[in-house]
Amino acid sequence: MPAGAEEPTPLLRRLAARTTALRGWRRYGLALGLGLASALAFQPLGLVPALLPAFVGLVWLIDGSRTWRAAFAAGWWFGVGQFAAGLYWVSISFLVEPEKYAWMIPFVVFGMAAGLALFPAAATLAVALSRARGAGRVLALAVAWTAAEWLRGYVFTGFPWNLVGNIWTVSDATLQLAALTGVYGLSLLTVVIAALPATLGDVPAAGRGRPMRRWRPTAVAASLVLALWAGGEIRLAAAGTPDRSGVRLRVVQANIAQKLKWRRDRRAANFAEYIKLTRGAGFDAVDIVIWPETATPFFLEQNVARRRQAAAAAPAGGVLITGGLRAARDPVRFWNSILAILPTGEVAATYDKHHLVPFGEYMPLKGLIGLEKLTQGRTDFTAGPGPRTLTVAGLPSFSPLICYEIIFPGRVLDPDQRPLWLLNTTNDAWFGTSAGPYQHFASARMRAVEEGLPVVRAANTGISGVIDPFGRVTGRIGLNRKGILDARLPGPISPVTLYGRFGDLVVVFLLLIAVGGSVFLSRRS
Repeated sequence: MPAGAEEPTPLLRRLAARTTALRGWRRYGLALGLGLASALAFQPLGLVPALLPAFVGLVWLIDGSRTWRAAFAAGWWFGVGQFAAGLYWVSISFLVEPEKYAWMIPFVVFGMAAGLALFPAAATLAVALSRARGAGRVLALAVAWTAAEWLRGYVFTGFPWNLVGNIWTVSDATLQLAALTGVYGLSLLTVVIAALPATLGDVPAAGRGRPMRRWRPTAVAASLVLALWAGGEIRLAAAGTPDRSGVRLRVVQANIAQKLKWRRDRRAANFAEYIKLTRGAGFDAVDIVIWPETATPFFLEQNVARRRQAAAAAPAGGVLITGGLRAARDPVRFWNSILAILPTGEVAATYDKHHLVPFGEYMPLKGLIGLEKLTQGRTDFTAGPGPRTLTVAGLPSFSPLICYEIIFPGRVLDPDQRPLWLLNTTNDAWFGTSAGPYQHFASARMRAVEEGLPVVRAANTGISGVIDPFGRVTGRIGLNRKGILDARLPGPISPVTLYGRFGDLVVVFLLLIAVGGSVFLSRRS
């Protein structure tokens, strides 16, 4: 055996012992710091190795929990750090009208982080109560963490932003597993990989102190990373060049600042800017023109003159698909919508956003809080009936998704009428130059792989793009840039991906296997 071969493990055991012995503010300060570090793995930084010390340290903190309250608190402080660092950009939307909302920023950022941190806290509590040991406790953490992420996607309307599996959008190859398991399956694997090296800090049982035995879990973690990458490369190599339909599309990104978007003296000019960009060189060669969320500042259904103007942006024999507002009277209602406008000026189809953003599009507990939503107008938006599949002008059917509707795994289309592509219109101008638009775009790529469907994304200030069904970006307009993107619409994958067919049933199956593995490994320990 080479000299010094046993040195790393005793060193890590000492570090693990010091971590488990921490008490009071040192313990929770470390948990907070580990959570902050874990956020470095998300877009736009994509520092995936940051998860290793984060989850290893979290495992050791769970080991050192003498009570269920201590285990819960370790996960909660970790979550506060991760969500505060990963979702800081939400605060930028409160600066659009700073005189009204800036005072709310610390309450929103830390209040949101504190609430979302309850999910990782529940996960660490579950691990402590399970009494799992050795590598078994790592699997227990992976199961509990993934289950908590799944719950986060549903509880209180759901907010599955920055699921830990999203870190693998760092490369095209590493996100391919989502076609089988969805992002939740990637989250399960990610926690296993990141937390397995924690076993290097374990005190070996009698007869099991040989270095090779102690390094086995870490070797397994490294092998899993290699398999994830290699499997993805094989899938992409087999896919070759993505199929493209004969449909030619143009995505328009006008890059209008949120402060200027709804000003009365700028609405006509903003509207004209979209039309001007649309009708630039090559307009006669496209079939679909796509404008972002609320690109039209007028109620086109009622405003015939403005609708005729918009029709000038619809190509002959094709369609303009634009974000806009719809309204009704008796009672007064408003919808955040997508409208399909034909060259004749006819509204061929509409879709109303069904998953509204709390505080942005409606105010929860409005009577109690006494505040208005952040978007224009005092009346809350009305939710649409749910996912729909639209077919207009004889073009391939699509599932329209507005803003963060794209972040919900397994809920981006009507399963009874499966579309051929996904359309995501959004207005990330609310969040300025921050991590938010990059994280949003990463979620769109993940949905493409899960469903095996191309995604076309139109954003007011970016990031707009065309994503093939393997999650590869075939065209993009960067953040805070004005321009157009001409591309051919990629085709879908056939047959339907495993996750696209069975959805979260695949995740349930994986969790059950992982629970069995945790029990088995704990008994061996």
